[in-house]
Amino acid sequence: MAKILGEVQSMDGAAMQMLTDQDTGRDLGLREYGLLPAEPGILPVLADEQAQNTLNNVVRCAASLCGVPYSVVNIISSDQQLQIAASGIDAGICSRDDSMCATVFLSGGTTVVRDASRDPRFSANPFVTGEIADVRFYASVPLKTSGGWVLGSLCVFSDQAELPTPDQIGLLEVLAQQVVELLELQHRTLELNAALEKLERSNAMLAEFAGRVSHDLRAPLTTILGYVELAEDDPEIPPGHPSLEYLGLIESGGLRMLATLEDVLDYSRADGVLKRERVSLLAVTAEAAQDLGVDLGLGSGILCEDAGLYADRAQLRTLVQNLLANSLNYRDPGRQLEVTVTAETCPRGVTVRVADNGKGILPADRKRAVEPLVRLNRPGDGPGTGLGLATCCRIAQAHGGELSISDTPGGGTTVSVLFPAEP
Repeated sequence: MAKILGEVQSMDGAAMQMLTDQDTGRDLGLREYGLLPAEPGILPVLADEQAQNTLNNVVRCAASLCGVPYSVVNIISSDQQLQIAASGIDAGICSRDDSMCATVFLSGGTTVVRDASRDPRFSANPFVTGEIADVRFYASVPLKTSGGWVLGSLCVFSDQAELPTPDQIGLLEVLAQQVVELLELQHRTLELNAALEKLERSNAMLAEFAGRVSHDLRAPLTTILGYVELAEDDPEIPPGHPSLEYLGLIESGGLRMLATLEDVLDYSRADGVLKRERVSLLAVTAEAAQDLGVDLGLGSGILCEDAGLYADRAQLRTLVQNLLANSLNYRDPGRQLEVTVTAETCPRGVTVRVADNGKGILPADRKRAVEPLVRLNRPGDGPGTGLGLATCCRIAQAHGGELSISDTPGGGTTVSVLFPAEP
């Protein structure tokens, strides 16, 4: 449909009207705007309740402004007129053939008729003859999008012959533009929802693929590394033999590949389904440190204060483990490691901070540092895959929070992660 609308926008007025009035194109467009009924005979409503209330208020304002009892927003489909908001009457559905607005909404401008019974365009219309209603005064403004596509009209009418002032009609046109903006907002919201659903499906497929690849590759890698260990311990290979060096290279490469597989798996899972609960920061940090082969305390240089926060325990553990691993990998060789894990309550939730006294990250490099598979490659840096901070960033975003990097007073890096408060 985006292609259809793009073609419509590039055409002149006559050609545009011809295309937009085609049954398939019109209904496809209205469906993208959420303006076709989900089931026959049911009027569509805006997806956002507040937006629908605003639309209803605009319609009431239009009737009051022109001093007439009735006002409606008509959406014109290929075969129907759908009233998505009305004042003075109950919103309804009628055949497009019976619609007064369908006669003029593609004319290119505002239509004002003092007495519809005397206008040849409307005199035989059932809304005028008494078959459906006894409309006399009638005015409608096309609901034209910024791309030139007409969705329908904002219409005011009365059973008495009237003639509002030019200023009143001008303000009616302003209100019609407000209606268009509400409908455009609905369109963008539906597009965003569709994009989010597609992203969620893509992420789920990514996590499934990463899990399969990780499982399928870890098994043979583990087997290879097992045989490498057996070969290294083979007494028939004399010390200093070149094959021992080759075996060492195979082992280090295999271990790096295993680490990469784990990091890719963590990254793919970072914004999956969350199981939030109240968790202890101290308990999670202790587990993360043990996974790295260290213990909390002065001996290791890693200290943590306890705090309660609302988060997915497994993802919080992954986040803290990645941040501790970075502190260990990028420590300053000239001083003893110091890492503090703290938490601070703020109006939005709890901010967890992991501060170290390592090499630090220059302000110019901080944006790149959270991108996947990006490493700064500084002299003396430890091994890594470039996914640690990127995974932490995704975990923060999945929780509705954010991650930021700053300097530690005295030198080093402080990573702050906001976890929103419990609902």
